Amino acid sequence: MQTEAVVLRAHGGPEVLVRETIDVADPGPREARVRVRAVAVNHIDVWVRRGLPHLKLAYPHRLGADMVGEVEALGPGARGARVGDKVVIAPATSCGVCELCLSGRDNLCRQYAIFGEHTQGGYARHLVVPDANLLPYPGALPFVEVAAVPLVFLTAWQMVVDKARVRPGQTVLVHAAGSGVSSAAIQIAKLFGARVVAATGSGRKVERARSLGADEVIDCATYDFVVEVKRLTNKRGADVVIEHVGGETMAKSVLATASGGRIVTCGATAGFEATIDLRHVFFRQIEILGSTMGSRGSLFGILERVKEGTLRPVVDRVLPLWDAREAHRVIEAREAFGKVVLSVD
Repeated sequence: MQTEAVVLRAHGGPEVLVRETIDVADPGPREARVRVRAVAVNHIDVWVRRGLPHLKLAYPHRLGADMVGEVEALGPGARGARVGDKVVIAPATSCGVCELCLSGRDNLCRQYAIFGEHTQGGYARHLVVPDANLLPYPGALPFVEVAAVPLVFLTAWQMVVDKARVRPGQTVLVHAAGSGVSSAAIQIAKLFGARVVAATGSGRKVERARSLGADEVIDCATYDFVVEVKRLTNKRGADVVIEHVGGETMAKSVLATASGGRIVTCGATAGFEATIDLRHVFFRQIEILGSTMGSRGSLFGILERVKEGTLRPVVDRVLPLWDAREAHRVIEAREAFGKVVLSVD
């Protein structure tokens, strides 16, 4: 069958995103065809569009890792959903049979692939996915809200819960409070009883960070976050730092971390290189932990919490899929607080 999509045929600026009619195969064994209703925009979409080292795309390429919709057709032997069901699509695939996959660490699988990066994504009306990626839809929430959940909440959950092991009473510094990952991390850290200090580079995002539960918010355009964190913790520093900015922010985060504390990083939107004084790391016994995505199984619990309202998606604005260029501009200009979501008519 054919469907409409937003695709790219070359790397570049938002102008390389074009609307086209593409072919969609019938679902094969253990696959489902989903009518996509909404897809969220992530920084990975921007990076892939610009071009990444060693990235090999099959053109026309579709971006988009966060999709929700309805099951339209099932291939032979497909399980986990019925035709007509609303579903959330887990944002990555893996081999499903290796030791890592079978032990619940599928995001470490050598065949791990995020939709829209190393495989075709959801910037389209229809998408064929493995049945293992079909997850239960959380109640009656609108499609455009649920699309804002999978990738950022999965990433933040692994950072806060699995890597940092946040406990009640700890102080957690969350950088870039307006980002999708950080808006999720603030809520998850509060869920686990932490005192959350959020940092943002924009004064207009301060109150929105407070509305998510941040106990203190630092406007980094006016204040030095290291000085402020030391002041707020009686010079001790943060027990945990949630970081994905990179560059100088990563280097300064070491100074803002308490002795024995943990820094968890999942990205480097402002720069891949950071100059760190290693004396602070080994003498004060600071742990620096890398994190990418999270176990697919974690999404079940996350979606239950979204359904019950203890975690909530943060949507800055909704645009039609066909305005994907504008969505990318908003992300690159750092204008959004939370997610930009594309609705698919």
